[in-house]
Amino acid sequence: MDQMILAINPGSTSTKLGVYKNDVLTHTTSLHHSSQDLAGFDDIAEQKDFRQALTVKWLKDEGIALKSLTAIVARGGLLAPIPGGTYYINEQMVEELQAGRYGKHASNLAALIAFGLSKDLAIPAFIVDPVVVDELQAVARISGHPKIPRVSIFHALNQKAIAQQMADILGKPYVELNLIVAHLGGGISVGAHHQGRIVDVNQALSGEGPFSPERVGSLPTSGLVHYVFDHNKTKAELMREFVGRSGLVAHLGSNDSREIVKRMEQGDEKAIFYYDAMCYQIAKEIGRISTVLCGIVDQIVLTGGLAYSTELVTRVKERVSFIAPVTVIPGENELEALALGALRVLTGQEEARIYA
Repeated sequence: MDQMILAINPGSTSTKLGVYKNDVLTHTTSLHHSSQDLAGFDDIAEQKDFRQALTVKWLKDEGIALKSLTAIVARGGLLAPIPGGTYYINEQMVEELQAGRYGKHASNLAALIAFGLSKDLAIPAFIVDPVVVDELQAVARISGHPKIPRVSIFHALNQKAIAQQMADILGKPYVELNLIVAHLGGGISVGAHHQGRIVDVNQALSGEGPFSPERVGSLPTSGLVHYVFDHNKTKAELMREFVGRSGLVAHLGSNDSREIVKRMEQGDEKAIFYYDAMCYQIAKEIGRISTVLCGIVDQIVLTGGLAYSTELVTRVKERVSFIAPVTVIPGENELEALALGALRVLTGQEEARIYA
């Protein structure tokens, strides 16, 4: 039986949709939502009906009957820490996302929309590898302060999908491999994959590991303390600065790697210096995480949007290729990763987990 899967991936100002017949993408779009469209909503969760209606309209416009769908899969939002895998969307998950119990983010909308549609159609709805996937080994949770444990928030969906793709390329089961996967995008996460689990990874959202085009990365502790108290900023102001206005955009005034590379080609010494510094920190993080695997690494994989940059790949590879062979799989096809996660469950290759 063919599976017809609707994949939903909302962002702050867009909703990406894809329909898959088994593992083949047949229809896709990215619906843009202007500030005027969203101005009437005080809370992210309030956008659910608006975006759901647009999703249904797009399906109708594409000639896709709702009743032809056999499953819906959604990007996972901010939930309690959970192991990786594909999860049924259930009432508890919906209640927590609706209330923003673990944080409010546009990704929370995906499961709300999927659940609403699936109930009417009497078909299963899933999420796959949300950002809160937590498979850290116990020692990896320890920081130098007992009241500030390390937490696992990273690009779990793409990390897991790329690791599985790498396993297929190598012709070995994912659960038999040691991999280092570096997701290189607006945020950067470098994960140690040990026999099917991501046992250590930097907290990519708001301040661990390399700085990125937009994010601050790790900072010297004393410098951070002085900065916070000397500038008299609120917590919200600091988070906006460290998560969206730091990294390359703070040093160079741009978060566009392509623009920065063009400046480098034109001889901009400042652009060259700070781009090199980012590549240096990425390589250093890969080297650091290799110790988690005791240096026994089958493959290093560079992925994400920045992995399209030959300049970045060259700079990183020359520093880390002594650890293990380096494979480049650029981009992050999140819709495909979602659809394949659902398909594995629907075809009996994997058992869906229950969120509780």
